[in-house]
Amino acid sequence: MIQDIETIDEFLAHRIAAVEEAVRTAAATEIMPRFRQLAAHEIDEKTGPHDLVTDADRKAEEFLTEALVKLLPGSVVVGEEAVHANPATYEAIKGEAPVWIVDPVDGTRQFVHGDPGFCTLVALAHRGVLLASWTYAPARDQLAVAVRGKGALLDGEPFRAGSPAPGRDLEVATSHPDYTTDDQKRALLGLWTEGVSPRACGSAGLEYLAVARGELDAVAFSWEAAWDHAAGLLLVEEAGGAHLTLAGEPFRITGGNTLPFTAARDAATARRVLGLLSGGA
Repeated sequence: MIQDIETIDEFLAHRIAAVEEAVRTAAATEIMPRFRQLAAHEIDEKTGPHDLVTDADRKAEEFLTEALVKLLPGSVVVGEEAVHANPATYEAIKGEAPVWIVDPVDGTRQFVHGDPGFCTLVALAHRGVLLASWTYAPARDQLAVAVRGKGALLDGEPFRAGSPAPGRDLEVATSHPDYTTDDQKRALLGLWTEGVSPRACGSAGLEYLAVARGELDAVAFSWEAAWDHAAGLLLVEEAGGAHLTLAGEPFRITGGNTLPFTAARDAATARRVLGLLSGGA
């Protein structure tokens, strides 16, 4: 079993390409052949009509679970579909073993409707610290990789988030109304103000990528599921951005966060959005 961070860092120094290959292969074999080809029996509801799962989600997660544990013996996987089947497996995020956090198809609703705005998210964490992440949009063939302390790459090229242009409305993607409770909607109301242009989010992973690339100023989300946030949060950090919860603290993948929270292109923007969220909460 991997025992310490140094050993994991050594793994990351030599096996990034192998993880990338696993992510690309999962998409090529289990996701893309089903894109715009899904039959009705390959789509199911989980908690309701807006919470969908497909055979692509299940098969890609199974593929990645086997491949990632093989690459890093002693590691464990916390995947969205496995947690849905057995919620207790989520607790592994708080454990001592290195943990892969996997969302096989982030943006399942888009995937089901034939929209290319979906991605595969993989993050590696240890003792609550995010160490590396992979955000792969297979329909666009875009891969963003972040390693803690090493920066962010998109298709092999480094990039930075930069800062919003002075005087321009902040563009902020927020939790989609279909997925929010009345209390969560009220907490996000602070963003509906002069100087801010809020909109409902699509795939969380792709919204984080947009923030990291400086195409979107911030996100404001009201839920904690680590598979939606882990990869993107590290990507934003390594591109020069910041994230804060309503308590003024960075988001913790181990949970217990005061919601909602924001991730933004820079620390000043994160603080500005947080102030608006505090007014709405």
